[in-house]
Amino acid sequence: MESFPLQVKRLNKSFGKAHVIKDMSFQLKRGEIYGFLGPNGSGKTTTIRMIVSLIGADSGDVLIEGKSIKTHRQEAISNIGAIVEDPDLYGYLTGKQNLEHFARMSKGNVTKARIKEVTELVELTAAMNKKVKNYSLGMKQRLGIAVSLLHNPSVLILDEPTNGLDPKGIRDLRNYLQRLAKEDGVTLLVSSHQLNEIEVLCDRAIVIKSGEVVDEVSMRQQQGQPDSVMNVRIEAKPVDQALAILATYGNASITEGTIQLEQQRYESIPDIVEALVTQGIRVYGTSYQNKLEDAYFSLTEEQEVSAG
Repeated sequence: MESFPLQVKRLNKSFGKAHVIKDMSFQLKRGEIYGFLGPNGSGKTTTIRMIVSLIGADSGDVLIEGKSIKTHRQEAISNIGAIVEDPDLYGYLTGKQNLEHFARMSKGNVTKARIKEVTELVELTAAMNKKVKNYSLGMKQRLGIAVSLLHNPSVLILDEPTNGLDPKGIRDLRNYLQRLAKEDGVTLLVSSHQLNEIEVLCDRAIVIKSGEVVDEVSMRQQQGQPDSVMNVRIEAKPVDQALAILATYGNASITEGTIQLEQQRYESIPDIVEALVTQGIRVYGTSYQNKLEDAYFSLTEEQEVSAG
């Protein structure tokens, strides 16, 4: 079994005189979630379309489970599932009918048992007999993912999957995708402009600019060493007592009456707040500085003003 189920090797693509994708290369480890980031016009969607063979590259290659999309296209594509932009669903059919339709189109001989399995996997069993036109946007996204998983792909590519979702829909989709990677070993490439969500969802992020990879940023600890640190701001009193407690969680200091704590995991913030409250510390607020955002703007040299 390949260690890197998806390998992109020196892809190039031009439209007229515009050289859009320039020697694009990266590879994804099995069972990990990768963000795919870049400013508008950087080439994210064009790259995804080449990976899934919707358009051809001028040069370079894509290997899926070691199979080239140039020389073994059908074998390669059989290992990949994708949602590029909006899920392509039939609103006048029920969720079940949609899955049955796409199952018939698949050359992988999808069974009824597999349809039931993916339905349960995306938690849509209760809605299968409802027409898709009556689905919420989040339900449509999950049904789209179910369609892309029917043939048991080892690689799943999602282009802006959280577009239009409310906070609950985003959280549910995030939890589902993380479970898919961890429990089923599926490798995911997620293109998005939502940097906060990418930092929480993904293990790593590939940052591109003007059709080229500029860096790969980690959101997790690698081999026990923190290579991505998040600054958490905590307003709490008494400050000195709070500082003593927070020092056990990482490097902590006081700036203008607010505690600054270096922390690797977003998920640890509720535990930190609970530890303070348990010790009688009054917590007035928390916020964090997105280190991925810092890296992204530094790498792409984009200047944006964020609302306070």
